[in-house]
Amino acid sequence: MSIFDLDRWREVFDTLGANKLRTALTAFGVLWGIFMLIIMLGAGSGLQNGVTSEFDGFATNSLYVWSQRTTKSYKGLPSGRWFSMSNEDTKALRELVPEAKVIAPRNEVGGWRGSANVVRGMNTGAFGIKGDYPESVQLQPMDVIHGRLLNQFDLNQKRKVAVIGAKVANDLYEPGEEVIGSNIRINGVYFTVVGAIKTKKSGREAEDDAQSIFIPLSSFQQAFNHGNWVGYYGFMPIDGVSVAELEAKVMKVLKERHRIHPDDEFAFGTSNNEEEFAEYANVFSGINFLIWFVGTLTLVAGVIGISNIMLVIVKERTKEIGIRRAIGASPWSIVSQIILEALVLTSMAGYIGIVLGVWVVEFAGPLIEDDSFKNPEVNFQTILIALSVLIISGCFAGFIPAYRALEIKPVDALRTEN
Repeated sequence: MSIFDLDRWREVFDTLGANKLRTALTAFGVLWGIFMLIIMLGAGSGLQNGVTSEFDGFATNSLYVWSQRTTKSYKGLPSGRWFSMSNEDTKALRELVPEAKVIAPRNEVGGWRGSANVVRGMNTGAFGIKGDYPESVQLQPMDVIHGRLLNQFDLNQKRKVAVIGAKVANDLYEPGEEVIGSNIRINGVYFTVVGAIKTKKSGREAEDDAQSIFIPLSSFQQAFNHGNWVGYYGFMPIDGVSVAELEAKVMKVLKERHRIHPDDEFAFGTSNNEEEFAEYANVFSGINFLIWFVGTLTLVAGVIGISNIMLVIVKERTKEIGIRRAIGASPWSIVSQIILEALVLTSMAGYIGIVLGVWVVEFAGPLIEDDSFKNPEVNFQTILIALSVLIISGCFAGFIPAYRALEIKPVDALRTEN
């Protein structure tokens, strides 16, 4: 008997339609299982997209280092000592840390996320002022809207030039007003705007860059009487070197220069984006495993229900199966018919569950307005995997009832009362 035999398919749907309520309730278990699996996968991807978006606009293999208070006495110096990094540290790091592809010192007026008063004509605002090296753009990429970014000549010649964020341009300039070549006054010092940028970051970090002004570090130190002080550093390793290796080398050089105990773990603050990104990746790998585990168990529960119903159907059809065996039906034709019925029921319920799940993820997911939950999605590969699980589950659902059907002896079946 061929799988393309119309009579065979008519028999499948007649059998399943003989008790519509029972069939519908049984199918609902599979529908609900695959529906919840799709929903959980979509929610997991939305959460992952939201959390990993915090790394947008950052080099994920970057390292940031800043000075804190020492916690151990060393070489006659007391614990609890404050110290500052400087331009001399920058030179030493360039010479002694060849593992660093990028070394980008930075200062900020008022410290991290501090602000200063900025004036442009009659417009004023409080914005973040960052003294940078041109290399900083490799750590935190930006799109140039107008003009250009800072360059090495700006740094070497201590030019009083500035690159402004999108919100700065919006607050200090009228619509259509020329930005490039205009002057702004920062804490009483005039700077010429040479560029306007749009950050590639997202969330709170994007807002920070949008309302920031970037000037050469050398100009920053001179204009605001910061001497040769450096607030913090950004690093990126060369290919083949991990951030952890780079961090160890940087810490060794800086601790030696500032006479800090080698075991003082708190004299410097660090942010290793590579480790943080890897930790998030591991967390979401665990979440995805848990989702598949729970979702599959839910689906299996539905499949077990189908298997039980197929056993009931086989029992109800004992006489019919016996007659078929008596007139020469092969064992395979009996087994394949039972498995096909289970597979059809599982596949139909699963398909509806997948469609409903994808619909909810695609249309209801974007309605959730939360920076930690973005763009929930279920990719095509995941759907194919879910379909494969359904097909395999359907075959297993029909296997036990089919085996039970083979155990029916024609003589005993013919004696069975309907």
